[in-house]
Amino acid sequence: MPPMTWRLLITDPADGTWNMALDEAIARLAGRKEVPPTLRFYQWRPPTVSLGRHQPVADIDQAALAARGWGLVRRPTGGRAILHTDELTYSVGGPADDPILNGPVLDVYHRISQGLLLGLQRLGLEAVKAPGSARAHDPSAACFEVPSAYEISVHGRKIIGSAQRRTATHVLQHGSLPLRGDVTRIVEVMTFEQEVQRQAFRNHLAARATTLEAELGRHVSFWEAATVLVDGLNTALGVDFEEGELTPAELSLARQLQQEIYGNEAWTRRQ
Repeated sequence: MPPMTWRLLITDPADGTWNMALDEAIARLAGRKEVPPTLRFYQWRPPTVSLGRHQPVADIDQAALAARGWGLVRRPTGGRAILHTDELTYSVGGPADDPILNGPVLDVYHRISQGLLLGLQRLGLEAVKAPGSARAHDPSAACFEVPSAYEISVHGRKIIGSAQRRTATHVLQHGSLPLRGDVTRIVEVMTFEQEVQRQAFRNHLAARATTLEAELGRHVSFWEAATVLVDGLNTALGVDFEEGELTPAELSLARQLQQEIYGNEAWTRRQ
């Protein structure tokens, strides 16, 4: 039986509202079988904090965010806040009945995580997956504090955080791989009652999260990271990835979703 073929997209850096709108547009249209199941790699410009779907906006200090020129967006998926900068972001969007994406949420997480894990191991990382029983109990406002089920860590520090949304027709999973920089920067825009709590949490987060550069002792480019992840996912999923382009329908739907949802203050700032 020949391997399945998925589309591979590598898109230009964009702001948070466009990135989230495009992720959802691809997944929706893939769910309608109007476009193939798709793996996308992308970056963020300007640096942007993304909130989980149900996370209180009060977790983030709006004045501190504006002072740094960072964006704010609410994801369609769950989880906690992430600062997207100096990273590779991946997304997988496809129909809910696709053989790779079909089944319980944790089964799909497991399949995709195995491919991400193989990719990181090709770089020489001693990366491991959290067990399926892992849960982020009493999580803080920051996503990278604790690995959840099948998320990936190196020497006890989380290196890929992922989130998934499943509907009757489609699945969207996306996640963040920090390439370099200070993984505690998000603490600068989080809300704390006292400044001593900010520093304590900065130290806590530094012990629990990491970057590719910190672990490998060398710079890893966006393109190098994308290449090894494609290779790992190809091996783990048995999928061939063919580079493609966005369709006019995807661009049109993404613009609509950007205007009506992800660029809408009522969505971003809802409690």
